Amino acid sequence: MNRIQNLISLVKPYYNSPDPAHDWAHVGRVASTARELAKDQAVALECVLAGVYCHDLVNVPKDHPDRKNASTLSAQEARPLLLKCGFSESEIEIISKAIIEHSFSKGLKPSCLEAEIVQDADRLDALGAIGILRCAAVNTQMKSKFYDPFDPLAENRQLDDSTFMLDHYFVKLFKLPELMNTPRARALGHARVEFMKGFIEQLMREARNP
Repeated sequence: MNRIQNLISLVKPYYNSPDPAHDWAHVGRVASTARELAKDQAVALECVLAGVYCHDLVNVPKDHPDRKNASTLSAQEARPLLLKCGFSESEIEIISKAIIEHSFSKGLKPSCLEAEIVQDADRLDALGAIGILRCAAVNTQMKSKFYDPFDPLAENRQLDDSTFMLDHYFVKLFKLPELMNTPRARALGHARVEFMKGFIEQLMREARNP
């Protein structure tokens, strides 16, 4: 894996962002999950890992109009780095697909198993205990409230995740497991969602209506 180690040394400086949802720790977790998902699969593991390490080279804020272009820009940024590390044109094509297609905002279906694994691994990092932390971090950046104190579970109102963090669980996060490409990721996703539902139950016990 010398090529991967060389690539890590090139991409690590890109992940010094103060955004804890897209920092080097995020990339490391996604890489670890991708390795797990790739076990016993007929997959080019180095292409999977290269896709992971390059998937957020260009981090565009969620509320920025160019957000949907972030993965394409990341793939473009990755190309000279991948060439420098000795990846072939055919490998770079696979890696670029994985980078571009991982994006949730693009809504693309992965076109190869490597891209499926990168997309699944990245989405799994939005769930579970880490998902709770990441959602809160993004919530802080977006200057939204944790929840609606009058109707926290949106029982009598429309969901609005631009205003309330908790709404994002129902708008997007809880739907992710069924959008996973691989059976292993789907199972992990459901388990992490169950943990998050337990968190919400505890939150509702602690919350007090005004």
